[in-house]
Amino acid sequence: MAGDAKKLQPIIIKKVKKGGHAAHGGAWKIAYADFVTAMMAFFLLMWLLGSTTEGDKKGIAEFFQSPLRVAMLGGSGSGDSSSVVRGGGKDLTRETGQVKEGESNAKKSSYTLRALKEEQRKAERARLEQLKTKVEEVLAENPKLAALGGQIRLDMTKEGLRIQIVDEGNRPMFDSGSAVVKPYMRELLQELGSVLTEVPNRLTVEGHTDAQPFSAGDKGYSNWELSADRANASRRELVAGGLSEARMLRVQGLAASKLLDAKDPNGALNRRISIIVMNRDAEDAVLKNLPDEPEGEAGGADGATAAAGTATEVPRGGKMPQTQPPAPTR
Repeated sequence: MAGDAKKLQPIIIKKVKKGGHAAHGGAWKIAYADFVTAMMAFFLLMWLLGSTTEGDKKGIAEFFQSPLRVAMLGGSGSGDSSSVVRGGGKDLTRETGQVKEGESNAKKSSYTLRALKEEQRKAERARLEQLKTKVEEVLAENPKLAALGGQIRLDMTKEGLRIQIVDEGNRPMFDSGSAVVKPYMRELLQELGSVLTEVPNRLTVEGHTDAQPFSAGDKGYSNWELSADRANASRRELVAGGLSEARMLRVQGLAASKLLDAKDPNGALNRRISIIVMNRDAEDAVLKNLPDEPEGEAGGADGATAAAGTATEVPRGGKMPQTQPPAPTR
C-alpha cells in the first residue's frame, strides 16, 4: 500500500528562464514617455509666452488674481480692454487698453495724409463760418454800420471767406475817379480790421471798378490804376483798425475784369472792394507762385501787388501818389 501511495504523488517540474527584465519590468518606458510629454509642454509654453504681448500677459495674470472683474470688463484680457486697468502693448503707460498689431497697422494705413488734410479743411471752414457770424453780429450791433448792411455781402468761396463792400448810387465808397475813402467807409473798414484780428488767416484785398473807361485811359491813368489805389487805400484802413500788416498777402486791382453784375457792366454793384480771408489751400497756391522773399515783404505796407492788372506802389509814410488822373467820362 505504501508503494502504491508513492506512485500516486504528482511530479512537479520547475523551469527557470534565463535573461529578461530586472525587477522593475517596463516601468522606465512610462517614465520616459511622461518626461518627453512634459518637455513638449514646456517648450510649447515657452513659445506661447514669447509670442504673447505684454498686455496679454498682464491680462492673464490679472485673470488669475481677480477673474470676476476681468469677466465683467470684457475683452480677451484686462490689457485688451478699455478699463481702469492699464493697457499694455508697446506703451505700458497707456490707460485705454492695448491695440493688436493687425488693427494698429490697418488704422495707420487708412488714416492717410489726405484724410488729415480734409480734417484740417473742415476745421478751418468752421472757423471761417464763425468769423462770418461774428462780422454779421458786429454790423448789426453798430447803428451806423447797420445802415450799410445792404452794401455788405459775405459768402464762402473756394479761397475762403469773402467780404464784399459794394457801391450804392446814393452812398458810394469813393468819389468818382478818386481813391479817397469816404468817412463812413473808413469806419466800416476799421471795424472789420478789428474783427479780423481774431483769426490767423492771411488776407487778399481786391479793388474793382465798373466797365466805364477813363478818357485817354489807354495811355495814362485807367481803371487798373484806380482799382489798385482803392484796394491799397482800403488796406491802410484795415491796418488802422488793428490788423497786422504781415497778414496782408495780396493787394490787387482788377479793374472791370471780374464784374459782379455782368448784365449791367456800368452798374454800381461792379464798383466794390473785396476782402478775402484766405484758407490754407489758397495761401499755398499764392505762395508757390511768389519768389522767395523775407517774411512780411510780400503784400506789405510799402507796396500794393497787382496779380491781375497794375498796382500803384505807395511810398513810405502812406501817402498816395501825386499822379492826378484825367477827368473821368462817367
